[in-house]
Amino acid sequence: MKFDVKEEDLIIKPYKQSGPIYVREQKGRFQRIRRILSWCLMLAFIGLPWVSYQGQQAVLFDVAQQQFRIFSATFFPQDFMLVAWLFMAGAFALFFITNWLGRVWCGYMCPQTVWMLMYTWVEHRLEGTRNQRIKRDAQPWSADKLTRKGAKHLVWLLMAFFTATTFMSYFIPAHELYSDLLDLSWGGITLFWVFLFTLCTYGNAGWLREKMCIYMCPYSRFQSVMFDKDTLVVSYDQDRGEARGPRKRKADPKQLGLGDCVDCNLCVEVCPAGIDIRNGLQYECINCGLCIDACDQTMEKFNYPKGLIAYRSEHQQNGGRTSIWRLKLVGYALMTVLVFVVMAIWLNGRTALEAYITRDRGELSRVDYQGQVENPYRISIINKSQQVQEYTLSLEGLEQGQLQLHGQLRLQPGEQKEVPVTVRIDGELLERKVTPFSFVISERDGEQQSIRKETRFYK
Repeated sequence: MKFDVKEEDLIIKPYKQSGPIYVREQKGRFQRIRRILSWCLMLAFIGLPWVSYQGQQAVLFDVAQQQFRIFSATFFPQDFMLVAWLFMAGAFALFFITNWLGRVWCGYMCPQTVWMLMYTWVEHRLEGTRNQRIKRDAQPWSADKLTRKGAKHLVWLLMAFFTATTFMSYFIPAHELYSDLLDLSWGGITLFWVFLFTLCTYGNAGWLREKMCIYMCPYSRFQSVMFDKDTLVVSYDQDRGEARGPRKRKADPKQLGLGDCVDCNLCVEVCPAGIDIRNGLQYECINCGLCIDACDQTMEKFNYPKGLIAYRSEHQQNGGRTSIWRLKLVGYALMTVLVFVVMAIWLNGRTALEAYITRDRGELSRVDYQGQVENPYRISIINKSQQVQEYTLSLEGLEQGQLQLHGQLRLQPGEQKEVPVTVRIDGELLERKVTPFSFVISERDGEQQSIRKETRFYK
């Protein structure tokens, strides 16, 4: 048996060649939910850097000073365990939501989707409806076409620039960032990062769009692993909708041998990923609900029941019921709660005082002219609070010892200071060559927090 196979059919194409996706604007209940969530996230993103707490920016990730300030708490690189806990909690929470509601994170709260649809909204306002954009792109260049596209890209760039400066205001104090912008005195590093984030936002939301979700986002590739037969995903009721076909509004579909799908193609036109949900579940689907609102709108016009396209599970699709109490979903929920509990315990045990003890590298011990044994140390203290703090230093386990401090233990908020310390004691009072003891560092005022650092005294 001989097969007639063309050479180009044997070439595996990792990237699907297709033209631009012209997204149709759509309104509906799920889009109201998405817009409310998008506005809340946008307002939080823009407004948070301008919130002040105790005279300082409430949320600031100061990379230069290696201090991450979140309201009353200041975190340092040694507190990066918190980042690990946050990533773990976020991962399990995402697994829980995905197993329960599919890719609703992608459709409603992912920054890529929020910015992509925001850019599409601008495109719709400046270039017209979907059909107008298709028609205009097919026409040769004219003054009207150049003006509209130029205005669109200018607005896109301004939005990208504002996004970049807002993002940078989390790392550079917002007042300082925008004051330097008005004075045209940004440094090279600031210019580089603002330009990079502007370019990335403009490219991702304006040009890459759905390609970022389909080809570059790893979540779209492995999210199906978390699905089961009870996961709620956007699905098309094939039994009810087929056979699809156009008809008049007052026509009886049963007499025509048709299902409820009128083949209006609106579900495809509103999809930001450009897929046809009627072909079944596809990994490109981001569960945004646009096709549901479009289909419900059509069903309402034809006086058909809504829900031809809806959020439903495989069990519901087959006439069964969806169970919430299933092992995988409960397991993800318990792991999410557990990680948050562990993180809360870690935060509760965290003090605003950190200290490290190191020995002088020159010598372990020395004897002065009075016969006193001396051990030199260096104490590094970090003030993690946002107030000026004074600390006291004492000995525990070496009560006969004398403490000589070569400096002040007064630290500014977020300051780290290293102070030389000498411990002296009569050698005859020591029974062993090596005696363990502890330095006790305490706040002079305030909450009287204290920490103990064990070390050794050498005779």
